[in-house]
Amino acid sequence: MDFLAKMVTAFEHGGIWMWPILGLQMASLAIIAERTYFLFIKRKMGQADYALSYEPLIKQAQMDQAYSKAQQDTLNYPLAKVIAAGVMAARNLGGKDEIQGKMDEVLLHENSIIEKRTGFLTMLGNVATLTGLLGTITGMIRSFAAVSFASPTEKAALLAAGISEAMNCTAYGLIAAIPALIMYAILQNRAGALAEELNQSALKIFNWLSYAYEPIGLRAQKAANHEDKQINV
Repeated sequence: MDFLAKMVTAFEHGGIWMWPILGLQMASLAIIAERTYFLFIKRKMGQADYALSYEPLIKQAQMDQAYSKAQQDTLNYPLAKVIAAGVMAARNLGGKDEIQGKMDEVLLHENSIIEKRTGFLTMLGNVATLTGLLGTITGMIRSFAAVSFASPTEKAALLAAGISEAMNCTAYGLIAAIPALIMYAILQNRAGALAEELNQSALKIFNWLSYAYEPIGLRAQKAANHEDKQINV
């Protein structure tokens, strides 16, 4: 309770710039909470192991089974959406360029979801620091302006009040900025690891689909030739 009382007192003595810093701190905490939940709980490592489960299906040209599996797993694995797009292109007898284009389209979207909003933490941390410094400057200006017109008995009190406002504002700006910058580094590292694993896993799927493309095309051609022969007979 004493600690909270001291914090409230320091906030009141920090001047008007404490409120913008509070807003910046609340915004950064909201982003930290949302990104931590998304990157560490909702999105988990393991996309590479999941990709391996498609290897026998794709190499055996079981595209219908691979597509059904991917459709069922889209909620749990973002890679499943990429696989579904690639398998659909391969199942429609698309070439390598078409398969890559469809997969890249979904992959870019998934990577943007992983990386979004994290970059705001650096901006919020820097602005909180600068706002604290602005509060320090305005506090010092107010302090010296008041001292210059005050009586000798009031000068010490006014100077102490102005310096207290300046220091409290600076401290609060740093309190808001430091966690935001630390969490930015942590979340950015996690996002990079998730994106890298997703990209590598998608590349494996693309390679398997590219190898399986020719057999699928040949089988379709053979089936068409067989139908033509039956018609001619």
